[in-house]
Order: sequence, then C-alpha cells, then structure tokens
Amino acid sequence: MKDQVNVEVGATYEHYKGKSYKVHGVARHSESLELVVYYECLYPNEMGQMWVRPLNLFTGTVTIEGKTIERFR
Repeated sequence: MKDQVNVEVGATYEHYKGKSYKVHGVARHSESLELVVYYECLYPNEMGQMWVRPLNLFTGTVTIEGKTIERFR
C-alpha cells in the first residue's frame, strides 16, 4: 500500500477508555478505497469480537475535558 500506515499489525493497543484490542491487519474498503484497521476486542463483547475502523479514526485523537489524546495507544 502506498499510503502511510502507522499501525503495527499483531500489536495490542489500548483504547483511551482503557480496553485492549489486537490489530489483525489493515485493509482497503472495496468501494471507497479507504484504509481500515481490522482489530479484535480482547475482552468479552456481546456485540462481537472483530471490528473495523477507518485508519484515520484509529490513529486519530480525541479531546477529553480539554485535553487531546490518542484514540488508541
């Protein structure tokens, strides 16, 4: 992939809310060609274990109580 990808496949990331996730890969959406991160919840989740999120959201930041932090670290 030509795009800059700052996600380590196989690594465990912590969401800013404290739960852990394992990245299984980065893929391209078949219609929009947007890059998405394919990852797994490392805790029981009744909504499902496997998720995708646009790469720019996975590697982006959130602002909590006026402080900007990484969404996943």
